[in-house]
Amino acid sequence: MSESSASFDASPFETTLAFADVEPGEGQRWTTWPSVTPTERGPEPRPSWIVTSAGALDTEFGILKTGKEADVFLLERAVPDDPAQRTLLAAKRYRGSDHSSFHRSATYTEGRSTRNTRDTRALAKKSSHGREVAAAQWSFAEFEALCRMWELGAPVPYPVQVNGTEVLMEFIGDANGSAAPRLAQVRSDRAELAGFYAQVVEIMRVFAAAGFAHGDLSAYNLLVHEGLVRVIDLPQIVDIIANPQGLDLLHRDCVNVCDWFTRRRVQCDAEELFAELLAASYT
Repeated sequence: MSESSASFDASPFETTLAFADVEPGEGQRWTTWPSVTPTERGPEPRPSWIVTSAGALDTEFGILKTGKEADVFLLERAVPDDPAQRTLLAAKRYRGSDHSSFHRSATYTEGRSTRNTRDTRALAKKSSHGREVAAAQWSFAEFEALCRMWELGAPVPYPVQVNGTEVLMEFIGDANGSAAPRLAQVRSDRAELAGFYAQVVEIMRVFAAAGFAHGDLSAYNLLVHEGLVRVIDLPQIVDIIANPQGLDLLHRDCVNVCDWFTRRRVQCDAEELFAELLAASYT
């Protein structure tokens, strides 16, 4: 054996060789993190719990929520035999050409641009490709909205990545995979509900100050986790100026929120809230 061969250090390759012996099992896949571009990954600085190793496996643990346009699954991203690199994620997957429930899309997508003319034509024709484009548009719209609102300090799930029609985001719940309850499911006294209302108003104020409305806000897309309200479901977020119906959607959010809290004896006024948010949007 030559001196150069004898001094060869194979240690940098040991991790790769070890992962080569691992094969994804049922309900598993290799992590999709390496396959997405930097613009399809969440904003920096990233939380410490993000697993970016190419040797990680994604394991699906079942469905968390079924919706008209998408389903949300519980996913674990973990490096085998490394407990320090493990995290639970929510995988939101928009349905493609086999589903036709994007019936409300025109209300929310006015003022948005399409990436290329071929996609524009496919959307107009409502072709099979157009339906796929529509699903991907919703996933990218939600990812971009989550990134924007996260950077502004709004209490949204951290957006980990977007890949086609799938958005991976922070799982809001406990370490055992139990999801945080929606506000509509929480049983609280009036004082605690008043505190939740104040948090919701602050969320809406952050959105409005950035020029946006959630567009479909209700007690069903607000989560309560460890005493804090978190807002989810942002694909329909609207620019209240660029979208001709933006102010109407902002007003509807105010009415939906105040109606729910008023029924639970929390004092609030939708018109006053709308005026407050409108002022915030112009400051």
